[in-house]
Amino acid sequence: MIRTQIQLTEKQHRALKELAASQKVSVARIIRESVAQYLNTSETKEMDELRQYAISIAGKYHSGKTDISINHDEYLAEAYADALH
Repeated sequence: MIRTQIQLTEKQHRALKELAASQKVSVARIIRESVAQYLNTSETKEMDELRQYAISIAGKYHSGKTDISINHDEYLAEAYADALH
């Protein structure tokens, strides 16, 4: 682990100490778990935004082909072959 320093307000410090005491863990552990949860939430939010973007453009562009769901592998291979040449 890496040691770091942070500055808290008196109110934040007091609340953290009380929470740590009630859970019988260290303040450092509460902070580590809070940071981990925040980072996971941020990553989840980013994935949700990407998912929403993908949903918003789904069906927006039309190729005129009606068999893509059946022959998608062939179309993909064709697109890669075209890109390589």
